[in-house]
Amino acid sequence: MRTHRDDRGQVAVEFLGMVPLILLTLALLWQVVLVGYTFTLAGNAADEAARACAVGDDGEAAARRHIDGAWSASGGGCGDVSGGMVHVEVSVEVPVLVPGLGGFLPVKGKAAAVYEEDLGR
Repeated sequence: MRTHRDDRGQVAVEFLGMVPLILLTLALLWQVVLVGYTFTLAGNAADEAARACAVGDDGEAAARRHIDGAWSASGGGCGDVSGGMVHVEVSVEVPVLVPGLGGFLPVKGKAAAVYEEDLGR
């Protein structure tokens, strides 16, 4: 009769139980990185669109030139000009885990630049 219980293989069982939790944590961290990068892209695209609008160029085209093809963006049109400033807003969708597979959260980037035509050029 055996009175001592053998615990061989226990570490493997515990590791297999933790693998889904580890993978979920990594996926959530990657999603946070994508959200942060999308904020950076939206701000940069809005800055470029505002600069283009300030000199009379196409702001939407300037914004799209500075957005990677995997991200979907809208806006950037030359809109509100008040107080000698042109204000632009660009919206970029945060992708779900893999850029290019669709978005779930719109991120807005806003920028303004001095309207050059008001300077007498």
